[in-house]
Amino acid sequence: MTADHRVQLVRDATFAHLEADGGISGTRGTTPDGLFLRDARHLSRWQLTVDGTSPTTLVPAAAEADHTAACVLTPQGTRDQPPAYTVFRRQSVTAGTFTEHLRLVNNRPGPVTARIELTVDADFADLFELRADDRHYAKPDGRHETHTTDDGLLFDYRRADWHARTTLVCNPAPDTVDSPQDAPRPTARALTWDLRLDGHGEAQLHLTAHAHPHGAPSHPSAAPPAPRRAPAPAPVDDLTRTCERGLADVDLLTIAATGVDGEEVYVPAAGIPWFLTLFGRDSLLTSYFLLPYRPGTAAATLSALAATQGRRYDTFSGEQPGRIVHETRHGELAHFRQVPYGRYYGAVDATPLFLVLLHAHYETTGDGALALRLEEHARRAVDWMFTDGGLDRHGYLVYSPDTGGLVNQNWKDSAGAICFADGTQAAGPVAVSEAQGYAYDALVRTARLAEELWKDEPYAQRLRTAAAGLRTRFTSDFWMPDADFPALALDGDGRQADALASDAGHLLWSGILDAERARRVGRRLLEPDFFSGWAIRTLAAGQQPYHPLSYHRGSAWPHDNAVIVLGLARHGLTDEVGTVTEGLVAAAAHHGYRLPEVIAGYDRSATATPVPYPHSCSPQAWAAAAPLALLTASRQVAVP
Repeated sequence: MTADHRVQLVRDATFAHLEADGGISGTRGTTPDGLFLRDARHLSRWQLTVDGTSPTTLVPAAAEADHTAACVLTPQGTRDQPPAYTVFRRQSVTAGTFTEHLRLVNNRPGPVTARIELTVDADFADLFELRADDRHYAKPDGRHETHTTDDGLLFDYRRADWHARTTLVCNPAPDTVDSPQDAPRPTARALTWDLRLDGHGEAQLHLTAHAHPHGAPSHPSAAPPAPRRAPAPAPVDDLTRTCERGLADVDLLTIAATGVDGEEVYVPAAGIPWFLTLFGRDSLLTSYFLLPYRPGTAAATLSALAATQGRRYDTFSGEQPGRIVHETRHGELAHFRQVPYGRYYGAVDATPLFLVLLHAHYETTGDGALALRLEEHARRAVDWMFTDGGLDRHGYLVYSPDTGGLVNQNWKDSAGAICFADGTQAAGPVAVSEAQGYAYDALVRTARLAEELWKDEPYAQRLRTAAAGLRTRFTSDFWMPDADFPALALDGDGRQADALASDAGHLLWSGILDAERARRVGRRLLEPDFFSGWAIRTLAAGQQPYHPLSYHRGSAWPHDNAVIVLGLARHGLTDEVGTVTEGLVAAAAHHGYRLPEVIAGYDRSATATPVPYPHSCSPQAWAAAAPLALLTASRQVAVP
């Protein structure tokens, strides 16, 4: 069974990956199957047999509009001896719960007995264990137990102070519960029912699995329904359909978080399967794209990130006072600090983006209450940019590779992504180009907040002066006259990492380039080596490190393109806005109007449809919100 045959159900921070017959076999790697909540797999096996054999799948499972999946199964049969009965299987997820309804219908006039067996297991594997990169983690004293209850099973996992459970409730209760001899884990159990079906009659079986992850509230929160109306009164065209699908996906990815004053807020998680959690950069840009249509998302994201803002120094997690978190995790490995991601701060750009969104929210809504409420958090974020961020010491925001976390700490965070034209990795401290643009914009915007809301003109003037100096330095140090293009980064020796990369397009959005250079860069990004016909590539083709299936060195990312399109719109490059928008919307139309996280960099003329990147998250928040940014740019209205 390939990943393409998997069905995905998502709701209320809970998701399930199922096979075509609705089963779970405990796979790992690129797309692990199972029931997941709070970074752990709460069902790792869910396999049905009928009359002693695997069923025949007449209609494979497919996700439906009501967020359920349905399939049609039968026992083995032949043309002359068709199956005695049909199994209609329907599955769904809600907050912390997986539900299955089996309806068995007798196809014959006489009574039959259907033997249904379900093999169930819960391995409680951490998501970081399930990735396909050969990582292994010790779990000393971890204890797995399975208990039979009156109406089902209890799976229990304990390790020191860590405790997670999955309960299974069956109606009717199983006739027998056994330990299958062929199960890969001793905790698996086989539940069996002998169900009598009268002639052309039916029987039903209801199964409910409840996940109880460590540290979760006793009653998991369900996100309130968001409006699904079209973002603009426009004809129903492909852009509108893509926006509607994007909004629906953002709704699926919305999770509960704690706000700055302890209140519950609902924020966009980054994506499935690996990132169903709060991510600084991802949640901020997603909220920015949605800002003209759902400003409440920005307010919630800002409050949640203010609540997790750094307060102390911790080398393991990268926490520093004032720094905005990169990601939060709730799993076992984070709890025991076997990975640094419980609250991980390894991002050079989340802090300035926090300030950008704070001002943009005020500018869009005209309501300064949030910016007043978060004034001290904003000031601490500015302080971080000058101190630990590197503006005072280096003149730029910089990062050094984190050997226990991320080597690169901008949005292109894979190893080797920040490179020279010959493919050599830039050594730190690295000043990546787009982060300088974000810093410039953050200083300019925060100065406006200081002047208009905080009534602190000296502070505003300090920030304006710093922004002007940063802009001057940037033009001098990053601009490559021979290429007529900005460098991707400066390495620790101040050398220009001269790979031609899409990061330059973010500089149009942030405003750090003068208008003439910005327009030249914008037009350059639409040349064939950059623009595939579907989207702008992360790295221009023809350079030594380019690869169309590289995560950050040749693929194309819709969110990256959305930021670039907003920059193109800011500089009046309307033809270029239209070209990129058409390519992305055409790509989405080939995927049910859902933009994938990443598209391979192959030229549009070479493939009838966009080639998906093999390890792409779907749905993914900033890809889902990207069409809204395209809509904003296409309207030719002011970009917030």
